[in-house]
Amino acid sequence: MFHVKICGVTTADDARMIAAAGADAIGVNFVPGSPRCVSMEAARAVAAAAPRDVLVVGVFAGATADEIVRVARDVGLGAIQLHGHLDGPGVVDAPELCAALAPLPVVRALRLGEDGLAGARRWIAEARTLGRGPDMAVVDAAVAPGTGSGGLGGTGAAVDWERLVAAGGLDIPMAIAGGLTPANVSAAISGTGLGAVDTASGVESAPGRKDREKVMAFVAAARRAFAEAAG
Repeated sequence: MFHVKICGVTTADDARMIAAAGADAIGVNFVPGSPRCVSMEAARAVAAAAPRDVLVVGVFAGATADEIVRVARDVGLGAIQLHGHLDGPGVVDAPELCAALAPLPVVRALRLGEDGLAGARRWIAEARTLGRGPDMAVVDAAVAPGTGSGGLGGTGAAVDWERLVAAGGLDIPMAIAGGLTPANVSAAISGTGLGAVDTASGVESAPGRKDREKVMAFVAAARRAFAEAAG
């Protein structure tokens, strides 16, 4: 679905800059409480500024399928990212959402638990039983159970790459997120073997404000690392 995604984009100017830098996806945040959450007007401007070959992903947590579909149609989203908890207290995105959002592609944000990715595998299996599983997974940094919507992502905390490798893969494409910066994205790619990366705070001058030099450096480093991995 994508190889390099810059998430938490809040302005049309940043969308154009990120596309020019070579990213193939941008994330627009609709999660209440997040410092990168945008209004519908801002979201429409961001989506309109993105070239057709750049995927615009709407990030949601705890929203209903009807709410997500309405926003997707109004803004012009190309895919949906579910960033809530898999289960338990707090902001949960249930497995039945995948089928309810068809035909929109779904990216499922996951976090390593004490059982590695076992919880993620159960969620994906249940989603498939209910009619449709996610198309891609993004492994983000762990958060405490019950964490509210504003603290689910974009914190700068990193994924434990060794634990992720030890947990084994999934049968859908995977991206790594969580604390990625221009300085460590190459190591993340080589250390995990994953073919996609996602960052928000790692290329910012302030929450929701992307830094051009950081974005350019991040995309260039990621592209080099993917090319090296491909031999």
